[in-house]
Amino acid sequence: MLEPAYQADVVIVGAGVAGLSAAHRLTSQGVTVAVVEAAPCVGGRMSTEKVDGFRLDRIGQLLSTAYPELRLTPGLDGLVLRPFAPGVLLHGDGRHHRVDAPAGARSARGALRAVRALASAPRGVPGPGLVAASRRAAFRVLPGAGQGAVSRGARGVAPLGGAVDQARLGAALARFANVPVERLLARPELPAGQALAARGLPARTVDGFLRPLLAALLCDPALTTSSRCADLALRAFTGGRLCVPEGGAETLPELLAQTLPAGTVHTGVRVTSVATTSVTTAEHGEIRCRAVLLATDARTAAELLPGLRVPDFHPVTVVHHTTDEPPRTGSALLLDADRGGPVAHTAVISEVDPSRAPSGRALISSTVLGTPPADLETAVRTHLARLYGTPTHRWETLAVHHTRDAVPAMPAPHDLRRPVRLLAGLYVCGDHRDTSTVQGALHSAHRATTAILKDLGAAGSMHRADPTPTARAA
Repeated sequence: MLEPAYQADVVIVGAGVAGLSAAHRLTSQGVTVAVVEAAPCVGGRMSTEKVDGFRLDRIGQLLSTAYPELRLTPGLDGLVLRPFAPGVLLHGDGRHHRVDAPAGARSARGALRAVRALASAPRGVPGPGLVAASRRAAFRVLPGAGQGAVSRGARGVAPLGGAVDQARLGAALARFANVPVERLLARPELPAGQALAARGLPARTVDGFLRPLLAALLCDPALTTSSRCADLALRAFTGGRLCVPEGGAETLPELLAQTLPAGTVHTGVRVTSVATTSVTTAEHGEIRCRAVLLATDARTAAELLPGLRVPDFHPVTVVHHTTDEPPRTGSALLLDADRGGPVAHTAVISEVDPSRAPSGRALISSTVLGTPPADLETAVRTHLARLYGTPTHRWETLAVHHTRDAVPAMPAPHDLRRPVRLLAGLYVCGDHRDTSTVQGALHSAHRATTAILKDLGAAGSMHRADPTPTARAA
């Protein structure tokens, strides 16, 4: 238990991935840290419910092996990522169509070859480029557990259009893979939906592929998100593989917490106020320190620091089903090109990560974006039957998780690098200060700890027995 007189160089409020990763960066520099969390466990929105041997994510945001901070964040060396089958599987005009990003393609001709090749059956083993990249990374990328059989429509037909349309799409995706981030961020900024329409791609390709893909990546079905944020999402899609943490979303924050020095993280501690040199808690009084980092969600941060902007949020609902006869889509992420129901994307997630379901059972996890319909259960089952091409009336519903404030909205114009230093001694980080992704949360923590270390002049431990309001290194 945290003693009332306990002191640290930095107190971090919030034990989500941003706060925990910040704690790792600070402790690695010899800074003493106390992480306080009001909930009984770490993780924040990255939580996983356990039901009868199933591991059910509450939000289920998609990760990418191309996220730089997954490699750069201390404490994540043991993270295991389970990738989906390459690219995505689109359901359109009653058929399934495999589409992959031509990562590494250097020309429209190379992109066209890649897109044409991926109109065939899904591949079961990652290519040599992905294997090499995974060996260089700080985490392991494991092949999907099972690819299964996928029905295919006529090549070059819906939802991508003909060969020329495929070539244009392939060339556009190839450019995303190779354009530096700085150039993407210098482009004119529009709502993502408007930007797609203005880039000269065929309407069929935009509506049938790019819109459902970006809706899944951004959790934004209306595509009001800044086009710069959408470009970053497409760049990650073309440069890596969509994936999930093995064992559920909670394994990422749990790994960060477990690899911190013993006694760093204190759960069940509710913070009532913050200052530059102290944090006041309901249970343990005042904790004195030299700096405070708010790493909570946006609403909680604004409650503790009135005046901080609270963004709008995209609500997300995840519906988990189980059956002993899984659909034959393997480890693919399935999108609805026709947008003919409430499900934005779905997957037999136990094919991607077998640890999420007991032996002999399949786990199908489906995501509904925006406000769910009143008849959610019936509407989702009906839609899934059409998407998978199999009856769903015997599927068992394991859980329905609705999160109102799931993902901070990023409408244009959006500041991708909102200030993390409010004043000397008081800092804030989280996905609401960056991009609304795990990459954004980790990167905001990286920026915040860089600012803290600069202000405090940390070369070793900066702990003081009696910090004063003006305590700051020159």
